[in-house]
Amino acid sequence: MKLNKVRIGGGELRSRMIHFPEAEGLRPTPDRVRETLFNWLGQTLHGCSCLDLFAGSGVLGFEAASRGAERVVMVEQNRVVFRALQQSASTLGCANVFVHVQDGLKFILRDVQRYDVIFLDPPFQNDMLPKLLEI
Repeated sequence: MKLNKVRIGGGELRSRMIHFPEAEGLRPTPDRVRETLFNWLGQTLHGCSCLDLFAGSGVLGFEAASRGAERVVMVEQNRVVFRALQQSASTLGCANVFVHVQDGLKFILRDVQRYDVIFLDPPFQNDMLPKLLEI
């Protein structure tokens, strides 16, 4: 199986690599987009609870953990990608990252936790975003 990698751009895990498998529809958020996003969020997420609903590579969630998020919940439907996320969390020593294997829409309909930041980047090919925004 081919493994891909992406680098964490900021925080205490800056420059550490995340490895993830090839999977249909999986496209990590590019460095420049992440840099802009975290500039908007203020660079630090100390004390925040974050949800990465369609985690994929996990780079958004790991960036949040690296920048001080107290709790990061990642949801990924693909079991192979899910296992890679678990491995990355373990390798990086992220005890504050919790990974769930489940369909994102089903997860958000049942989850009762409150989040300060929610990363919503569903697969392009489905029309899930309008439903998610309504929820």
